[in-house]
Amino acid sequence: MSGNVSETSGAGGVSVAEEGAGVELGRVRQLWHLLEPLHAVLYYAPEAFEEAAALGYGTEERWPSYFPYRAAPLGAVGGGRVASAFYSFSPRMVDEHIKSAWEKVSPDQVLAARERAVDRAYRAIFGDRVTSPELAEAAALARRAAEAVNTAGRQLAAANADLVWPEAPHLQLWHAATILREHRGDGHLAALLVAGLDPVESLVSFAAIGAASVERFESRGWSPEEWGAGRDRLIARGLVDEDGVATDAGRELRRQVELHTDRLASAPWQSLGPDAVARLADLLGEFWVAVLGSGLLPSETTLGIGKV
Repeated sequence: MSGNVSETSGAGGVSVAEEGAGVELGRVRQLWHLLEPLHAVLYYAPEAFEEAAALGYGTEERWPSYFPYRAAPLGAVGGGRVASAFYSFSPRMVDEHIKSAWEKVSPDQVLAARERAVDRAYRAIFGDRVTSPELAEAAALARRAAEAVNTAGRQLAAANADLVWPEAPHLQLWHAATILREHRGDGHLAALLVAGLDPVESLVSFAAIGAASVERFESRGWSPEEWGAGRDRLIARGLVDEDGVATDAGRELRRQVELHTDRLASAPWQSLGPDAVARLADLLGEFWVAVLGSGLLPSETTLGIGKV
C-alpha cells in the first residue's frame, strides 16, 4: 500500500495542505486510519477472548473484556472515572462491566493478559512477518512518535504512556499504536466539549452525518429515551432535522470537530517529521491489510473510519 494521501482525506474533506510545510493533517488522519485496526485486534481476536475467559470474564460478547482491557492502565478505578475517560458510553453500561472487573483480577493481571493476547493474535495474523525487518522498522518509528506524545490533560494516553515498553518489536508496535490512538481520542473528547456535544449528543450527531448506523451506535448503551432527548437537543440547536439527519450546520460542526481532532493529534507526527511519517505509512500498509483481511474486525464501527 502506498503512503501517498490524496487531496482530501475521508468525508470530512481535510486538505493535505492544512499545516503547510510540516506533516499535513491529511497524513495525520491517515496514520489514525492505519494504526486503529492494529490496536483494535485486542477487542476482537479469539486469542483475546481466550485470555479474558482465563481471567473469569464473560466472552459471549466483547464488552466484558473490552472495558477492563482498555481501562486497566488507569488502575482499579470505578465506573465514574472510566465513563469520563471513555465519554460516549452510557455510565450504566460502564458500571455494569467495571463494577465487578477488579473483583475478579487486578489491573496488573489484565495488563499481562492483554499483552499475551496481542502477542498471540499478531503471530496468528502476521505469521513470519511478525519478526520481519519491516515490522521492526515500523515499530521503531511508531515508538518515536508515541514517546513524543504530550500527555497533559489526556488521561488514557498518560496511563498507557506510563506503562513499561515491551521488548518484542511487534508488541512495541501495538503499544505505540495504543498510546497514539488514546492520545488522539483524548483530544477528540476536548473537541467534542468545545463543540458543546455531550456524550449522547456526540453519537447522535455522528450518526446524523452517516458515520455509522443508529443501530451500531446503540451498542454504547443509551436508552431510546436518552437518544431521543439528545436528538431533540440537537434539533433545537439546528444541527439535525426531525428525521435525525444532519443539517448543513450539523455537518459543518462535525467537520470542525474532526479537523480540531486532527490538529490536536498532530504534534507527535510533527516531531517525527514528514519523511519519517511517510515511511511509516508505507511500512504499515501490509500489516493494515493483514488485519483487515483477517476478518476479525467489523465492517462498520462507531469510529467512522473511512467516512470522516
